[in-house]
Amino acid sequence: MAQLFEPLALAGVVLKNRIGIPPMCQYSAVDGVAQDWHLVHYGSRAAGGAGVIIVEATAVTPEGRISPADLGLWTDAQIAPLAKIAGFMRAQGAVAAIQLAHAGRKGAAALGWQEQKTLSPEEGGWTTVAPSAIAFGDGYAVPRELDLAGIAAVVRCFVDATRRAKAAGFQALEIHAAHGYLLHQFLSPLSNQRNDAYGGSFANRSRLTREVVAAVRAEWPQGAPLLLRLSATDWVAGGWDIEETVELCRVVKDMGVDLIDVSTAGLVPTAKIPVGPGFQTEFAARIRREAGIATAAVGLITSAAQAAQVLHSGQADLVLLGRELLRDPYWPLHAAREMGTAVAWPSQYLRAAPAGTPPR
Repeated sequence: MAQLFEPLALAGVVLKNRIGIPPMCQYSAVDGVAQDWHLVHYGSRAAGGAGVIIVEATAVTPEGRISPADLGLWTDAQIAPLAKIAGFMRAQGAVAAIQLAHAGRKGAAALGWQEQKTLSPEEGGWTTVAPSAIAFGDGYAVPRELDLAGIAAVVRCFVDATRRAKAAGFQALEIHAAHGYLLHQFLSPLSNQRNDAYGGSFANRSRLTREVVAAVRAEWPQGAPLLLRLSATDWVAGGWDIEETVELCRVVKDMGVDLIDVSTAGLVPTAKIPVGPGFQTEFAARIRREAGIATAAVGLITSAAQAAQVLHSGQADLVLLGRELLRDPYWPLHAAREMGTAVAWPSQYLRAAPAGTPPR
């Protein structure tokens, strides 16, 4: 079980342990700008001992937001509040990472705890875009199909946001190509019915993801880790699947991606997903084994023993705990105590720590 607290080297950055926090939208930004909620939310989890924290889906363009309250990095005015967050996370020993995203046809939606639908312009919504003019589902608007100029603009926006993430002091960057958002929409034949160079074959459907990876990697420092989040399967016949995921991972490994953040689903609302503890770890294991690239496992991982087993069995190099870290920001400290492993605590909290705990 001690492997959970062993360091992990990714490119030129070393995580102090194998516990990470995946991106989880807080729907609390104003015009894309981080607020006090974000500083306290991410700061408490950095103090809680996570090795890496991936800041939630951060839109590369206003139209790329999931909701009107999403974070953004489409303007320099959004850098400073994120820099404060990244600086605090680094000061607590957590690697500060951020996920860059474009929601595509799932954008302009209500906040995560509200009824999910496309908002009207009067409600703060906007016209969404996608590879093809196919709505996500009931209550969602039909998106505008991107033309070639629009596709090129998306790539440029990812590059510009990468530059801003670098200016904000983030140490790792994740590209969001999962959960039914724009890059995933291009990958899956269920949402991509184009007849040009961006549709049809695997090579064409994966073209935009590869172009974004190449452009971001050229802008992002070579010693800084680049992560890619993928849905390994749509859980729908005829959709994006694990075989194509493995093939794409082999390609992006050679393009400079350092780790695959392995999730599933999100492309269609009707998918039948066999949700259960660790239900996605088998995909992380297969990608790690067949593509020869480091992976992160996520999905209903809750206990220290379960997380340690994922690592010990070689299914992944890193475990990401979402809901459990929402419930308990100090889960890593509690897990270390459960295992009898000494890890540093914030000096301000030492009076509550086990005897002999080193200060941070």
